[in-house]
Amino acid sequence: MNRPPRVHGLPHPPLALVGHGSAERPEPGPPDVTGPPAERTEQGTGRPSGDDESAGRPAPPEAVLHAELRERTADLQRLKAEYDNYRKRVHRDRLAVGEIAVANVLSRMLPVLDSLAEATEQGEVTGGFERVAEALRTELGTLGLQAFGAAGDPFDPLIHEAVTYTPTDRLEQATCTEVLRLGYRVGDRLLRPAQVAVAGEPPAGRNDRS
Repeated sequence: MNRPPRVHGLPHPPLALVGHGSAERPEPGPPDVTGPPAERTEQGTGRPSGDDESAGRPAPPEAVLHAELRERTADLQRLKAEYDNYRKRVHRDRLAVGEIAVANVLSRMLPVLDSLAEATEQGEVTGGFERVAEALRTELGTLGLQAFGAAGDPFDPLIHEAVTYTPTDRLEQATCTEVLRLGYRVGDRLLRPAQVAVAGEPPAGRNDRS
C-alpha cells in the first residue's frame, strides 16, 4: 500500500480504509428538542417568538396616561351633569316656594277685596278712597292675582261653585247666570272658586217622574 511522502513538520494524516469512509460520518437525526421552550415553539409552529414576549410586556406609559385621562374626563362629565341637575332642582324649588308664599299672602287679601267689591256696589267707594282701592287692585295684579267669573260663562266645576241650579230648556249646556262672589287664582294655582248661579238642562229622568 503506497503512503504519501512524509512532510516535515506536519503530523501524519490518519489513514482511511477504502470502502469504510461513510461509516465515520454522522447520520442526520431528529431535531434537537433539548433547547429552550421559545426555540421549540418557533421551530415547531413557525410563529415568531415576539408574540409571546409582547404579551407579557407592560403597556407603555403613554397608553396608561391616556386611559387615566379618559377615566378622569368621564368622572368630570358625570359630576357636571349631577351639578346641573342639582342647580335646576334648586331653582325649581325656589320658584315653588316663592309662588306658595305669594299665594298665601294673596289669599289673606281676598276678604279685603270682597269688602271693597261690596262697598263699590253700594256706591261707598268714592273720592280718595276709590283711588286707594284702585291702587290696591293694581299692585295685587302685579303679583299675579287674577279675578274670574262672569255671567254667561260655561259652568266648569273645577273653577266654579254652583250655589243654585235652575233647570231650563233654553240652554244646551250649564251656564253661569249670576256671579255671587268672584273667584281668584295666581297663574295655574286656584285660590278659591267663583260662587255662581247656574242654569241648564233639566236632570235626566225628571220629566218621566212628572
